[in-house]
Amino acid sequence: MDKQHLEKLTFLTQRTAEKYEAFLYDCDGTLADNMMAHKLAYKEVAANYGVALDLEMVDEFAGMPTAIFAKEITRRYDVALPDTFASEKSQIFIDKYIEKTQPISYVAQHLKNHAGKVKIAVVSGGSRKTVTKTLTVLGLIDLIDVMVCAGETPKGKPAPDPFLAAAEALGVAPEKCIVFEDADLGVQGAVAAGMDWVRVDKI
Repeated sequence: MDKQHLEKLTFLTQRTAEKYEAFLYDCDGTLADNMMAHKLAYKEVAANYGVALDLEMVDEFAGMPTAIFAKEITRRYDVALPDTFASEKSQIFIDKYIEKTQPISYVAQHLKNHAGKVKIAVVSGGSRKTVTKTLTVLGLIDLIDVMVCAGETPKGKPAPDPFLAAAEALGVAPEKCIVFEDADLGVQGAVAAGMDWVRVDKI
């Protein structure tokens, strides 16, 4: 791990020392350095329906379930997308990109350092299939106590529902949880859940 990542790891370790009983990590862009891969998968499936997708839109809706994002594409581009859009995008991502996924090393190491000491959840807007595969590729899957993924709560990020569901499943009060997020919508959800949070930056 290089100097910048070590400095970031030290910061996370100090920021989370002793106060919390549970760590709730986002997956894509937080544990996994795979946002460009997701963008390319979105671009490819959108192109199949005649949409030249602006990739900045993916950043805008990072953390939202693909099905919700598809509705926004439909609205902005005035195009009809099938109900299979989300599954098609996920399959492209899995087939072309997922095996090449690399960790955001300081965040993944922070999780590894604290597994077994605090409770660990992954709260993601991705499908359970994709998130499970991503965490498996990263070698983290066996360290996760709880996962909450797309479609498993009444509302997704930026609503607090997925974070509160994770806290309940872990048996930890929201105020004893801290959320690790790279996206605005995830931070908004953490705040709405009454949880502390820390913003993760890709180096």
